[in-house]
Amino acid sequence: MIKKSRQREAILTYLESRKDHPTAEQVYTAVREEFPNISLGTVYRNLALLSDLKEIGRVTCETDGSDHFDFDTSPHQHFFCKECGAVIDVPLRNDDSILRMLEGSLGVSIETQKTIYYGICRNCLSKRA
Repeated sequence: MIKKSRQREAILTYLESRKDHPTAEQVYTAVREEFPNISLGTVYRNLALLSDLKEIGRVTCETDGSDHFDFDTSPHQHFFCKECGAVIDVPLRNDDSILRMLEGSLGVSIETQKTIYYGICRNCLSKRA
């Protein structure tokens, strides 16, 4: 059991209020309003700890390597915009039948999976028009 921390609680509260999957730098900027002396390193360590404890999700964008953090730890997929970097939840149900079929054909036990879609978001598409 980890010791409670007001800074960690502020990080969790901030993430709970967001649906846009902020980066550590965005979390740092927001939490600094309440805790002006918090360091970026403290935010990174707390995000890593919360992610390791499965209290938050971490979504890594393979195109630029940035980590985005998600309060929603339920199984779901994400969409990354290649232009603006937005991370959007994809409202598709995970299909366990595909996982079971893969387990059977590969002879493995799948414990988790991530599906990430890449493309251009609605806002960036409308700017192009």
